[in-house]
Parts: sequence; structure tokens; C-alpha cells
Amino acid sequence: MRVVFLGTAAFAVPSLRAVLDAGHDVLATVTQPSRAGSRGRPAPRPVADAAVDLGLPVLQPEKLRDPAAVASLLDLQPEALVVGSYGQILPGPLLQGPRFGGINVHASLLPRWRGASPVAAAILAGDAETGVSIMQMEEGLDTGPVFAARTMPIGPGVTTPDLTADLARIGANLLVEVLAGLEDGSAVAEPQDDSLATYAPRLNRADGVLDWAALSAVEVDRRVRALQPWPGTVAPLAGAEVRIVAGAPRVAASPPAAAAPGTIVAAGRRAIDVVTADGLYSVHEVQPPGKRSMDAAAYLRGRRIAVPTS
Repeated sequence: MRVVFLGTAAFAVPSLRAVLDAGHDVLATVTQPSRAGSRGRPAPRPVADAAVDLGLPVLQPEKLRDPAAVASLLDLQPEALVVGSYGQILPGPLLQGPRFGGINVHASLLPRWRGASPVAAAILAGDAETGVSIMQMEEGLDTGPVFAARTMPIGPGVTTPDLTADLARIGANLLVEVLAGLEDGSAVAEPQDDSLATYAPRLNRADGVLDWAALSAVEVDRRVRALQPWPGTVAPLAGAEVRIVAGAPRVAASPPAAAAPGTIVAAGRRAIDVVTADGLYSVHEVQPPGKRSMDAAAYLRGRRIAVPTS
């Protein structure tokens, strides 16, 4: 099959490689334009880097809705547009051009968690499972009918990067199956039930601000795991705001009755226990501003704050 592949983030790289390995003809790879990242360095563009390594042409239109960009892709005469974590909504004229339209690899069990951040949303909500859906694209936001879906559990302690990597591998394999079904006519897409739809909006810095008095230990844990690597989670700790890199709720422990949320009530060799709105959260690793990550107990010693040992 002649395809144009559209993707930007690392989630899409296994799908790009799987499409090639399956013998499909990738006419071009379309990815988001290069942007400035942290400290003036270019932001990572994993799909663009993979495409260069694979010897594929890379296109980076500023706006895919631009008629000139649409025409340039349709001039390649693809039979399908294969999309994974691209970052722009594809316009109707582009979707309507290829024989098989747009085929999207989406990291959730649609219609649950349509939108930009489905993996983080599933962890934040405490979902027991998630998965990957291969869908026929429409102009709406992840509204198209679904060819196939595959489910996987969300294990305790799993982070967004871990879960994304697992879903990327699953999605790549499922994508190849669907493309084969499109070629032999066996693939059938089933409409989504819009009444069951939930949405995962794009994350921003405000999502990562922790309020010890407003969140339970379980909710803090979900945020710390879900909001990696972006935007991360920050909270006041021992008189300064730090990034909370890792931790876990203390399920079997209760805070002292008089301790206010945000109070550090105990310290171990590496971790420290903090009071939340409901229960204790054990902070394992922090990153103070301008410094490297360190274990939380070392941070506390550096602040010269003494608390009871746990």
C-alpha cells in the first residue's frame, strides 16, 4: 500500500517502523515543524529523526490546512494516510483524497479519552485498563469509527512514559493488521457511541501544581505518575517549591491527627512522608529548581530540617 505517514511524538515511531517492515511504500513522513525546546535547543522530533535514519523524505508544513500543503500530499497519490500522535487535525479535503482515507493509531479505548493526552488522562482517572484503537479518521476530534482495539491493564505505579511505550508497541502491531484488512477487504469499522465519550485535553503547567490540602495521597500519586514528562508536578516542600519526581501513597499509614496538609511527619533513609488531604504520601525523589534530581531525604538534610525517622 502507498502511504503517507503523519506523526511527531515517540509514540508514533514503532508504527512507522512497523508499516515499513510490513512492506508498505511510505511515500513521505509528515511531522510538526521544528520548535525551540528548553534552553534554546530544538524540541525533540522523534518521528522526524526516525524517518531520516530510515531514508524517508520528511515534510514539515506549518499548517496542514493550507491548501498548498494538502495539494502537495495528494500529489503523491497515497492510498492511505497513516497517523499517530501528529499534533494537528487533518482537513477534510486531505482525508477525502486517498482511497482508504486517514487511519489513526490512538492511545485509548475510544470513545473513552478522545483528545491530546489520553494516556495521562487514564492514569489520572484511576482507570484499571486502557488500550489502543485504530480508527477511520473524520474531521472531528477522534470521532471516527473504530476498526480494532486492544486492551491492556494499567499496573500499579505505572507512569505515562512507561504506559505510552507499551501502547506504542501494541498499536504498531494492530495497525499492521488493520492495513492488511483494508487491502484484502476484511477490515470493518464500527461507529463509536458518542454518549460514552470522554475527553483528554492538552496538558499545561497549571495541571502539575499540587495542593497538599486539596488532594488525597492517591490523587497526588496519580498526578506524579501521569504528568511525566510534561508538565511534571511541583509542590511546596520544606519551605521551597520543588518538582516531585517519584513517590507512592502510604496505604497502611495514617498521619498524626494534628498535622496539617503539607507537613513532613517522618523521614527514612531516602523518602519522606507528607500529609495530604487524605492519607500520607511518601516522596521518594525531588528536583529543586536549577538542580539535579535527588532522593527526598537528602533534600531534607540539605534544608537542615529535622523530622522523626520512619
